[in-house]
Amino acid sequence: MSASEALAVLRRSFDGSLILPGDDGFEDARKPWNLSIEQQPAAVASPAHLDDLRHVLSAARDAGLRVAVQPSGHGADGDLEGAVLVRMDRFDDLEVDHDAHVVRVGAGVRWGRVVDALEGSGWAAPSGSSPVVSVAGYTLGGGHSWLSRTAGLGSDNLRAAWVLRTDGIHERIDDDSDPEAMWALRGAGGIVGIVTALEIDLVPAAELWGASLMFDAADTAAAIGAVRDLAASAPPTLNVFMNSMRMPDAPQLPAAIRGKSFFTVQALSTAGDAGVHLAGVRRAGALRGESAGPTSPATLVAQSTEPTEPTAGRGASMALGTLDDAAIEAVAEFRQRPEQWPIIGIEFRMLGGALDTPRRAGFASLESAGWLVYALAPLFPGVPAAAGDASLDGFRKVLAPGAVHRTVPTFLSPGQALDLAGSAQDLARLRATRRRCDPEGVLHEGRLPR
Repeated sequence: MSASEALAVLRRSFDGSLILPGDDGFEDARKPWNLSIEQQPAAVASPAHLDDLRHVLSAARDAGLRVAVQPSGHGADGDLEGAVLVRMDRFDDLEVDHDAHVVRVGAGVRWGRVVDALEGSGWAAPSGSSPVVSVAGYTLGGGHSWLSRTAGLGSDNLRAAWVLRTDGIHERIDDDSDPEAMWALRGAGGIVGIVTALEIDLVPAAELWGASLMFDAADTAAAIGAVRDLAASAPPTLNVFMNSMRMPDAPQLPAAIRGKSFFTVQALSTAGDAGVHLAGVRRAGALRGESAGPTSPATLVAQSTEPTEPTAGRGASMALGTLDDAAIEAVAEFRQRPEQWPIIGIEFRMLGGALDTPRRAGFASLESAGWLVYALAPLFPGVPAAAGDASLDGFRKVLAPGAVHRTVPTFLSPGQALDLAGSAQDLARLRATRRRCDPEGVLHEGRLPR
């Protein structure tokens, strides 16, 4: 059966939304969150229920197409030719089990709903900083959060998953029933089945305390060095992010930050006031602003500066084993160069703590790393991308000497594959698990190197 014939048959038996090239709405439906990525699927399906998903699998098998699940469009890689793109927005169940300290979420649920459901409960989910990212995409890709030093990666907290196998069987799996599939789901995405729901551990959050310190850009090296020194003694209950910001002179920005450069250190403690740990950081330079006190997951989400609407941009990330004085001076000097204006922000996340001792086996891991670093270069209308790409290349070169091989999959850039997040042995294990779970290759291989 040809692809067009199979998709026509699918449309007749489909209760959800199936949009084909040429249909009204296809151009918008096919777009990922990062609008700079071009993806051209054979169709975009939003199934209404399990039987719709089974029909998608059947049609793909008949037509030699692949099935690619992309709940909210985050983490897109661009290669969807010959694939049915599945949006899971109608799988939106959300249930909190306070006694078991677990939340069960459908694959279409986004983190904002989970955070709101838990507010005031004394518990938090190991969610990312953006409320619009899907729980499934984040968790199945590893997922690093404000709580990762305390509770591990998002994938470490995946207790169980409801999975639709390619043979149509829908079942709950965990480490007892299918440990290899669970290992793959914790970081390698849905290459072993279509995940319809997840069961995720909750983190105690009754004593959340946060702090934010703002320094002049001239104090960047000193502040990074102070946080680097803090990392050696920081308890696992303390999570620290650093941000070097260089804002464009854009009229849509507030006057307080428009065209300005500054450096911030943000901390989150799950064990109450942790100000004593930040004393050395406070002395790193002249503080332009400071705030500290009790906080909550909802407050952290509200303060997030991540976009809540699809945008175009480029980014680069890497995990570092160490952050020595030479690397600190090099990145601070790089940041001051006028030609590096395309990079608006460079973020450093302190690792260690629970990340060094994962509670569950999974493909995603940051055990060998001390820092997770990310640079963002937005794409503005009418501005060529070449300057941003050159800046990101320069960023990679500056920090390359301290880089470790393994990063977390949710931080991979378009075009990068899972060989940057695992060893050759890990990739062989993934392929073996995929062959067992999807012998016909119906599911899209995601970032698994071909």
